[in-house]
Amino acid sequence: MLDNENLVLVGQKCILVPYLKRHVEHYNKWMQSPELLGKLENMTASEPLTIEEEYEMQESWRVDENKCTFIILARETPEQEITPENALAQRMTLSPMVGDVNLFFNDHDDPHSAEIEIMIAESSYRRKGMGLEALRMMMTYGTSLGTKRITAKISTENKGSIQLFLTQLGFVQISYSQIFEEVTLE
Repeated sequence: MLDNENLVLVGQKCILVPYLKRHVEHYNKWMQSPELLGKLENMTASEPLTIEEEYEMQESWRVDENKCTFIILARETPEQEITPENALAQRMTLSPMVGDVNLFFNDHDDPHSAEIEIMIAESSYRRKGMGLEALRMMMTYGTSLGTKRITAKISTENKGSIQLFLTQLGFVQISYSQIFEEVTLE
């Protein structure tokens, strides 16, 4: 989505930056990782891509008005290492890449509706509130784009994500797909 091409969202725990070409190799390694591959396919319904396909995907998502993707960077650089001039650029360089968060505007009957997805690929950053903060920032940004309804489709195996949406974000289950073994929350 070109709307977020130059946008950076800064929270207390994480920084959301547009998915750029410089992120593709790291992202592709996540999606190829034997440790994550089975989990990611089950948890995110993602299939591995070649590096060439990943570059093509990044570019197509960058210009697709129905997809809004941010890379999640952990905001853990000590303040004393950041100089006031170029502070944001320094954070973006020094902060580790830990996941991604997306909004998909695919409901042609309701242009104010979006589906949200998140992945914290780096296991050492899970269950630290970073996913919650990234989701809240993304939902706030979605609202600024005119989004009035946000849904999440989550594998029934991904209990942690389901609980995050239900208990921390106030979503409710609106459907269950036995075929895809996923719940839809709103």
